[in-house]
Amino acid sequence: MNLKRRSFISALAAVFGSAVATQAHANLYTPVPEKWNESVDVLVIGAGGAGFAAAVTAKEEGAKSVLLAEKLPFVGGNTMICSGLMNAVDPERQEKKGIKDSKELHLKQTLDAGDNRANPELVKILTDNALESVHWLEAHGMKFKDDVYQAYGALYPRTHVPVEPKGHGYIKAMVESAKKVGVNVQTNLKLISFVREKPLEGRVMGALFENGKKEKIYIRAKAIVLATGGFASNRELRSKHDPRMYALTTTNNSAASTGEGLLAAKDIGAYLIGMDYIQCNPGTPPGKKYRGVLHLDVTRYIFVGPDAKRFVAEDERRDVLRDAILNLPEKFGYTVVDNDGFLHNDSAVQESTKKMVKEGEAWTADSIEDLAKQMGLEPAALKKTVDEYNSYVDSKKDPLGKNERNLAHKIIKPPFWACYSAMSVHHTMGGVNINTKTQVLDDQGKVIPGLYAAGEVAGGIHGSNRVGANAVADIFTFGRIAGKNAAAESKS
Repeated sequence: MNLKRRSFISALAAVFGSAVATQAHANLYTPVPEKWNESVDVLVIGAGGAGFAAAVTAKEEGAKSVLLAEKLPFVGGNTMICSGLMNAVDPERQEKKGIKDSKELHLKQTLDAGDNRANPELVKILTDNALESVHWLEAHGMKFKDDVYQAYGALYPRTHVPVEPKGHGYIKAMVESAKKVGVNVQTNLKLISFVREKPLEGRVMGALFENGKKEKIYIRAKAIVLATGGFASNRELRSKHDPRMYALTTTNNSAASTGEGLLAAKDIGAYLIGMDYIQCNPGTPPGKKYRGVLHLDVTRYIFVGPDAKRFVAEDERRDVLRDAILNLPEKFGYTVVDNDGFLHNDSAVQESTKKMVKEGEAWTADSIEDLAKQMGLEPAALKKTVDEYNSYVDSKKDPLGKNERNLAHKIIKPPFWACYSAMSVHHTMGGVNINTKTQVLDDQGKVIPGLYAAGEVAGGIHGSNRVGANAVADIFTFGRIAGKNAAAESKS
């Protein structure tokens, strides 16, 4: 009996079901329906930044019909609530501040920060094309400030800042662009499974959805872009790969980042990589209601622990910062800024912090000592820490190793502000394996025809640790590539 490897696995799966430990589950195969509810050239699944970039680009590249399907009643996904910060080597903005930078440095820092576990070809695409993505966004109505700085975990001052708070500007610009080019956006369409010609073989012909009325909807497409984001809100899935993640809160849109997109791709043969690479950011402590966000610009704040002392260089890699905070006795610390640092944040951060102050989850005072009393810390200890830090700004030397370029602002102007800094699950670097065309690959490294992926659902771009502010560059860069290639396939 001469069975091909995949046919053999399919036969085993049919007999033993979940007892067969394979990357795909042929027993979950969704057969080709007798009738499709709708047919389009390009189907994009997930209406966040990556999905919109893919859909708009596909239409601009000549796809006749493009459907953007979103499971929630509204669009925006995680992009809407993200910080909005975006890395790109940008001579025009950086040279105004005397910053020397290069795509080669961005590439090296991204690879090194991810412990060289990312696909170098994908990282090069990201760093080479990030500025083009900035310009593409600007051409589609997105507005950035002229300034750049080094964001939390970003490692270098190449971070672009939106004019509008958080990710609102991106989604606003994309919604208008989608209307202009004729993308059909449909909400309340939850992905259930993909439809492939045969179990683990052939083209991906379309997808099965469930609408708001719990009705099954089959949509056929010549090419599909998967842009459903990560799985930071899926407690069971994330803790399978890193048990520390089970009890933590998440900074994500909890209804959006549940991982069913990558699991649906896995069921038709997609290979998942880097699933244990899970990133945390300062977020909501367990038992609290709000997330403090006073940590975005690494030149403006300090972290202190329950002893009121600094415990880590604030411009370190995100995984270093995560582990430093999780190693504190209560697994949370505090962020402290002065009023200049507070006002440096956008209006959304300022308003949310003021609300937190009213509810006792953030604090403000005219002196460091009074601030410490409100926080429950030793006043003299916090005053000593702040004074020492200000002296490091003068000397440009920090015993904890903060880069001298980031020792730029003293904490001296009242009122002073502080909030909790616990760890919340922020970004999942793992996902479906893709090639440089964003085509999804199976466990043999072969292309699954008709299926592309972009954004957080795709693995291999960030390695073990994502550089801060690289995610927005990722979703718009690879979203555009996926849209372009999907449009080309739909016309072939």
